[in-house]
Parts: sequence; C-alpha cells; structure tokens
Amino acid sequence: MSAREHRAVTVTGLIAGFAIAATLSSCSSSTPPSTDDVLKIGAIPDQNPEKLNRLYGSLSAELNAALEVPVKYIPVSNYAAAVSAFRTGSLDVVWFGGLTGVQARLQTPGAKVLAQRDIDAKFTSVFIANGASGLRPITSSDQLVQLKGRRLAFGSESSTSGRLMPQYFLAENGVSITDLAGGGPGFSGSHDATIAVVQSGAYDVGALNEQVWRSNVEEGRVDPTKVTVIWRTPTYADYHWLARPDLDRRFGSGFTERVQNALLSLSAETEAGSEILELFGAERFIPARDEDYKKIESVGRDLGKIR
Repeated sequence: MSAREHRAVTVTGLIAGFAIAATLSSCSSSTPPSTDDVLKIGAIPDQNPEKLNRLYGSLSAELNAALEVPVKYIPVSNYAAAVSAFRTGSLDVVWFGGLTGVQARLQTPGAKVLAQRDIDAKFTSVFIANGASGLRPITSSDQLVQLKGRRLAFGSESSTSGRLMPQYFLAENGVSITDLAGGGPGFSGSHDATIAVVQSGAYDVGALNEQVWRSNVEEGRVDPTKVTVIWRTPTYADYHWLARPDLDRRFGSGFTERVQNALLSLSAETEAGSEILELFGAERFIPARDEDYKKIESVGRDLGKIR
C-alpha cells in the first residue's frame, strides 16, 4: 500500500469512528430523561417524613399514570426551602400552606393556584394545653388573655395554621407574643412536634393544624390524659397546590390544566385515590383561586412575613 493510500484509509477510518462515536453519544444521551422531562412535585414538611414519603410516593405514581410523564417527589428540609425550590424551578408543583403559597406566588410571577382540599376553604387551628398547666377550655375568644405568661409553642415560623393565624387571633384578642413566657413563643418545627412538646410538658400550650391534630388522635398518638384542645380558631383558607408558569412550555399546551384535572379527579372510589385522600385528610380536591388567599396575604404583611 502506498503512503497516499495509507493516509486515505486512515482518514476514512477516523471519519467513520467519529460518526459511530457521535451516534453512540446521541443514543446514550437520549436514554435517560432530562430534568425537563420529569415533573418534580414537593410539599412543605409539616408532618413526619415517613408519612410524607408514603403520601407523595403514592401521589407521584398516580400522577405518572394520569399525565403519562415521569413524576418524582423531592422532599425539602423546611418551609422556606419549599418556597425557594419552587422559585428556582427545582420543584414544579408544590403543596403549600396558605402563607408559603402566597410567598411562592409573589416570588414566581405567573404561578397558578390549582386546587385545595375540601377542608381548606374553611380551615381551623386548635390550641392544645398540657393537663398540668391548669388551663381549661376557652369558651370565648376574649378569654385568650389567660395565655399571657404561658409557655406557648408554634410549629414552623412560616406555618399558616401553626403560627400565622394563631398569632393573628391572639393579637386580635389582646395577647401579643411578647406577653408570653420568655418574651415570645417557641417553634417546634412541625404540627406533630407541637403535640409532642405540649404533651411532654415542655410547653403549657401549643397551636397547630386541626386536621393534623385529629389524625394524630385517631392514630393513637395523643394521650388524652396529658393534652387536650382548649380553643378552636375561626375559619380561614389554607393549603393549596401551586404550579410553576412554565409547565405548558416544557410539557405541551394545556399541561397545567391536565395536572389540575388529575388532582380534581382523585376519587375515594379507587384504591389509590382512597389512600391518597385519606392521607390528605380530605374527601376530594376542589378548584381554588388566588383570591382565596387575600386574607392570608394581608395578615402575612401585617406580621412581617410578607414584604
């Protein structure tokens, strides 16, 4: 073989090699779905991680089947992290409380409120007390002054039902958080934890989501000889699903509406739907609007949680 022929064979071989490599690279990169192909759902960590993983694992599977796209639940460490992850696009659809939902929507222009549970339109918090505290059931809101000088625990600092609205109702009835023992409340981090710290006697009284309270009572996690409800707040709008504004661009026209319909279609008549709704403590999801949370936004601004 001449030198010219040898060079021609070498060049041809290199071109073929590059072509094969490019083909293999293309096939390899198309195998796993990209981040944009996965619908990432999340939720504020308002209860114990075991329950949240079970709930959102089941929901992810149900949405995967309904939407025909990969769905992944991504847990977050705290309420603020859920708002941040939604803003940056690390989470696409998130189950927020009233306050965090308003915060996330204000930080993410174009975000859409999708749905709330049937119980969220008129939600309530409860104040619970340790039996040794001497506190008795409060029959009218003006009796909340009995809580002055008491050790009181809220849940997360950004919780609607475990901090924002309970603090609002205290203030409406003449009790400032500076009137509490220690000059302010403690923060347990979650509704479950609030029950635990009041039941243990570490705090005299605590405020939390009534649905979580009832769930814990039904599951036998509450000792009624040590802790009991002393007051229930007036109603307000709370939890809701929020979707990022770019879902239709990423997944196709009408995708946001499809997500909403999938949530609204969850039914207790199916095995999966029954499990999911039971874990949510609801009978169904119903449509929700931005306007439903105007009161939460107003209270949030008054208490300095929204600027």
